Amino acid sequence: MDFASHLAQWCRHASTWGYPAVIALMAIESSFIPFPSEVVMIPAGFLAARSELTLGNPWLDLALVIVAGLVGSLLGAYVNYFLALRLGEPFLRKYGKYFFLKAETLERSQEIFRKYGAPATFVCRLLPAIRQLISLPAGLARMPFGQFTLYTGFGAGIWGAILAGTGFFIGRSTTDLSYEELVPLGKQLVSEHYWWIILLIALFLAGYWILSKYVMKKS
Repeated sequence: MDFASHLAQWCRHASTWGYPAVIALMAIESSFIPFPSEVVMIPAGFLAARSELTLGNPWLDLALVIVAGLVGSLLGAYVNYFLALRLGEPFLRKYGKYFFLKAETLERSQEIFRKYGAPATFVCRLLPAIRQLISLPAGLARMPFGQFTLYTGFGAGIWGAILAGTGFFIGRSTTDLSYEELVPLGKQLVSEHYWWIILLIALFLAGYWILSKYVMKKS
């Protein structure tokens, strides 16, 4: 049985163990193991829309899917963070190849972190390819754990909400889709609107920064 078949099996039994599965799979995705979050969060949002998760309330299920995805993402990010913090760069460069980490990939993530600092752990959570690995240079740089959790949680939460929301939208607007049809459709929708999503997030953050700097400070 291939990987897609295993995930399809999870979808069929999601009403029994859906949320723990979301947490476990997103923890794997957020660690150093190459695994796309789209194949978990989009189907989970789809199932929430069809009231096929534990609670049977679509909107509450969607909220819990997003929370479960966030918890899993943080757990996986902590694995990378503490791995880098405790073992150090020489170990990662020497043995990283044994757990899917190439030296050039590590160097790229370090370069991004050196250039942009702590906010990179937030921004990179919204970008493909680098979102999981940005936790490694954060650990190597001994970024404060609370700050790391805040930036990572914010970015991972937004990304998980986007994917789950996409699956939820598909689930509310279509009658029946197989897993093999659902994930490519969801990825296509996210890809088509990706930069609009990023722009909206950027505008929201800019508005919040202006509000906190110039309005809240005066009050």
